[in-house]
Amino acid sequence: MAQDLSLHGIHVPLVTPFTRAGDVASEALESLAHQVLDGGATGIVALGTTGEATTLDEAERDLVTDVCARVCRERGAALTVGVGASGTRAAEAALGGLARWPGMRAALVTVPSFVRPAAAGVRAHFTRLAAASPVPLIIYHVPYRTGQPLDAGGLRALGELPGVIGVKYANGGIDQDTVALLGALPEGFAVLAGDDAYLSPLLALGATGGILASAHLATARYVELVAAWRTGDLPRARALGHALARLSAAAFAEPNPAVVKGVLHAQGRIPTPDVRLPLLPASEPAVTVALERLAEL
Repeated sequence: MAQDLSLHGIHVPLVTPFTRAGDVASEALESLAHQVLDGGATGIVALGTTGEATTLDEAERDLVTDVCARVCRERGAALTVGVGASGTRAAEAALGGLARWPGMRAALVTVPSFVRPAAAGVRAHFTRLAAASPVPLIIYHVPYRTGQPLDAGGLRALGELPGVIGVKYANGGIDQDTVALLGALPEGFAVLAGDDAYLSPLLALGATGGILASAHLATARYVELVAAWRTGDLPRARALGHALARLSAAAFAEPNPAVVKGVLHAQGRIPTPDVRLPLLPASEPAVTVALERLAEL
């Protein structure tokens, strides 16, 4: 657990491109990984929500991880892999499987969904996972998906666990708990923005970066925003933050990652805009608006 993740900057949770036959388009995935790293991303995230991980079978998940691990190894970039399970034993087993990919920096692990354990149960869950995991953990706090809200104290307690190095913070906004958490972080525990539209204000409060689906579309601009806040270029940070928030809103106008995939396909970067059921492809108007917001940058 002594490995240094250097948990900062922009990490792109890669979409999983599909061929016209419905298979994983591994060459397009590899190209996307290189493109976002060329744009300045610190790392990539495989098998996140944006990657439609729950719709992939085991062989497809292994293929995606293989491709992303190879690119990150070649580029010296940070690879994080998404792991999600409501049960502790299932999550523990999934984490154990990550040992097949040496060099991985971290696992992104969701707060248990649907079962709604007490805060003490959530802490016990992550205590066990952190002890068993071959890599450090990033907590994925996304209560509007998991149905499991955690206050600042609960997240701070998780951040004090050995082997837990940060949180992807997707609280759905900025509230009193957000301010309280960022005002008193445990040592060695970083906050990465998980709601794309709130990246700029979270950086202003002390977040060190973000895991952002919309960063597929303007990686270099998101990297520039992080740098502007870090160096104190407030006029640039504010202007760019507002522009990227408009792009983020357009990218999430329909269920993620449909619009992102629609734009990537329109740009010729992936072979189809397809998503897997129960998601549906983005509408043409939604893709058009996102392309317009992108052009404004």
